[in-house]
Amino acid sequence: MKKIEAVIRPENLDAIRVSLQEKGIIGMTVEEVQGRGRQKGVCLQWRAGEYCVEFLPKIKIDLVVDDKDVENAIEAITKVARTGKNGDGKIFISPVEQVVRISSGERGKEAI
Repeated sequence: MKKIEAVIRPENLDAIRVSLQEKGIIGMTVEEVQGRGRQKGVCLQWRAGEYCVEFLPKIKIDLVVDDKDVENAIEAITKVARTGKNGDGKIFISPVEQVVRISSGERGKEAI
């Protein structure tokens, strides 16, 4: 099993959710986060001067999937999120040793 963490633009969340669902990947956790990378924030002009935002709003999606579904999940996310510009986001993949469903005690793939 693998944990997939995807940091994306907020406006892409619903389209990514639908794209993942079409691949049979339903369970996820979503967080509102802030971050910066190559995009390095933005500077805006106001009447009073320049205002710079160093950390931009992003959404972080956490998924745990079976090893065979990792590439499908990556494809589902990137086909929607990729614009080719800085700020599209990143995907991180980590191994997961065990998953336990609290309500039933199921473990492993059955608990995903």
